[in-house]
Amino acid sequence: MKISVELTLSPLQDNFEAPIIAFIKKLRDSGLTVLENPLSTQVFGDYDKVMELLNSEIKESFENLDHVVLTMKVVKSDRSEYEPHF
Repeated sequence: MKISVELTLSPLQDNFEAPIIAFIKKLRDSGLTVLENPLSTQVFGDYDKVMELLNSEIKESFENLDHVVLTMKVVKSDRSEYEPHF
């Protein structure tokens, strides 16, 4: 089963950029399809592979940051090729 996940990692600290960059780089290194924009990061692929990666990387981020918020949306389908038709 294919899924699309949209994530926003928000460290609640002054130096917030470095943890976000490290998180995104680990997602990129996974071999899954990863797209980024200024507001969020999207990961696309097989459910088990995506969720295994996210479980590991979210846990590591939470262990390394004192205060952090992560928002996530999951869609059941691979929407990586979506383009609006309007």
